[in-house]
Amino acid sequence: MTEMVYGAVPVWDAEPVLPKWWRTIDKWSVSCVLILFGVGILLGLAASPPLAEKNGFQPFHYVQRQAFFGCMALMAMMLTSMMTPQLVRRLAVIGFIAAFISLALLPFFGTDFGKGATRWYSLGFASIQPSEFLKPGFVVVAAWMMAAGQEINGPPGLRLSFLLAIIIVTLLALQPDFGQACLVLFGWGVMYFVAGAPIILLMIMAGLVVLAGSFAYSNSEHFARRIDGFLSPDVDPNTQLGFATNAIREGGFFGVGVGEGQVKWSLPDAHTDFIIAVAAEEYGLVLVLCIIALYAGIVLRSLTRLMRERDPFIRLAGTGLIAIFGVQAMINMGVAVRLLPAKGMTLPFVSYGGSSLIATGIAVGMLFAFTRSRPQGEIGDILRGRVR
Repeated sequence: MTEMVYGAVPVWDAEPVLPKWWRTIDKWSVSCVLILFGVGILLGLAASPPLAEKNGFQPFHYVQRQAFFGCMALMAMMLTSMMTPQLVRRLAVIGFIAAFISLALLPFFGTDFGKGATRWYSLGFASIQPSEFLKPGFVVVAAWMMAAGQEINGPPGLRLSFLLAIIIVTLLALQPDFGQACLVLFGWGVMYFVAGAPIILLMIMAGLVVLAGSFAYSNSEHFARRIDGFLSPDVDPNTQLGFATNAIREGGFFGVGVGEGQVKWSLPDAHTDFIIAVAAEEYGLVLVLCIIALYAGIVLRSLTRLMRERDPFIRLAGTGLIAIFGVQAMINMGVAVRLLPAKGMTLPFVSYGGSSLIATGIAVGMLFAFTRSRPQGEIGDILRGRVR
């Protein structure tokens, strides 16, 4: 009778995959990602030739590798974003288990490449950092646990996800990789807050994090050295932070000119952790503000779409993914301007790095799959219905 009066609801099940994907995806966020990738290639052309020359490669060796891994990342992002949330969840669980096992075996089979932290598996032609792939998988698994815990007679999802987070943070701290550990804990805390955690509990957790940081400072030379360098009132001009700070100061509003920057000849990580210093020196504050606006656009667009989502799992997983994505970008840029201690963290889609690029592509693909438009009522309509 309802269909006779109001008409039948159109069914799109037979719609081809690509047109349906294009119709439901957030095109503004996809555009921002593509622009960020283009900016990364542009900055790679400036930042990587000095390192290639030092290591005996062709001038654009690292740019070519970044383009290759970046294309793989974009393909992974597109394919993942075409999946249903249920398929994303299943594949994320499998990927999380594989990444977790790889992370646990790092002390036995991993390498540090002379950087003082065992974070990678060396494959000869490339290296893999398991923690990069662990983050999106953990977010989805933790969101699944939290959502299941909200159901009647459901499992204790919040406690199980917290236990899992503590185990992962411990494994990361032992490498040591405190930056990734903080990201994982932050992502879990954001999801826990969205799931309805009391403020007092989050304050207690913040206090525990401070205590854990104090313990790490007292027992880890690697951690203490970075904190001391951050708190020191004077910056050694011959350190990475010193070179980056000077480059940002020299760049001013409009930069010194394309190819005229000098920091890329001094910084060993100019194409990875300190790529924003190259952008600030050669293109000035204008490009830096554009990069910040692109990240802010992705974060705000994703959160806006997630606010309308009815499914608790999708809402929690999407919020966790975008929180980690946005905070990682903020940490990378904050380190370059001495707002945060050095973390050794890449700038998503802009910095060079195979594992980072591909893992970020997968994570953002998951986010796009969760934020695609689906036929559902607005969550505000549901809340108003409960009030009535």
